[in-house]
Amino acid sequence: MAGARGGPPQLPEPLLHPVVDTHCHLDVHDRSLHGDVQPDAVASLEQAAAVGVTRVVQIGCDLPSARWSVDFVQKHSSVVAGVAIHPNDAARLVERQGEAALDAALAEIEQLASAPRVHAVGETGLDYYRTDAPGHIAQQRSFRFHIDLAKRLGKALVIHDRDAHEDVIDILLQQGPPSTVVFHCFSGDAAIARICAEHGWYMSFAGVVTYPNADSLRTALLEVPDELVLTETDAPYLPPVPNRGKANASTLMPFTVRAMAHVRGCQEAGFARQLWENSERVFGPW
Repeated sequence: MAGARGGPPQLPEPLLHPVVDTHCHLDVHDRSLHGDVQPDAVASLEQAAAVGVTRVVQIGCDLPSARWSVDFVQKHSSVVAGVAIHPNDAARLVERQGEAALDAALAEIEQLASAPRVHAVGETGLDYYRTDAPGHIAQQRSFRFHIDLAKRLGKALVIHDRDAHEDVIDILLQQGPPSTVVFHCFSGDAAIARICAEHGWYMSFAGVVTYPNADSLRTALLEVPDELVLTETDAPYLPPVPNRGKANASTLMPFTVRAMAHVRGCQEAGFARQLWENSERVFGPW
């Protein structure tokens, strides 16, 4: 997949053991990253499988994306889905259309999340970076709904947490978390990682862990127990070094896996096997 900036990405050597990309957006066309070239989701899956990323969790985080995701996973056995209303979208819906619009969106998400190949509710949570204080109320209400939905359906809860660690944890504990919780694109420090570990919550690391200025994130990675660590791309966003500034894809995930193994002092094959087992425990088998 060619990025819009700086030519095609540098591709990794295949992994020694397959892994799961536990969070990506195959349907997203971001012109700042892709230019005018619409990504081909099926080609992306084939390219990823060639380097050892043989399963993918496709995340739909607004209604059009959630509908697309539910349809796509029925046709592709290597992919399962998570669906939700992203916290920023929850705030925008209320701001532009009122509370009833959010209620209607959440009602449809409940129907979509019940589909058989939807294995997760998410990404949901809180994002205080892009939404100001008036939007926090809508985000929190949406988050509470998704927590309860994950519990009712017995599916993993995938959390988006940006600049909102304390409130995310407080709401989870007040509401009562589902049995399986994943902090997608983990962005906390070592103290937050220890809190997540204490509660048995999974932590998924994206390409950010490869960035030179991410020392605190690498320190947090060392706090994560083997049985709670996951990895993802969040494609087309957050590409790992050496591909910053380009469109991300599951094909690039070996760079992140190898960086994580290096930080943790692990052999690649054994670490990839652990990631696979953890991913199956959360999202599969499928």
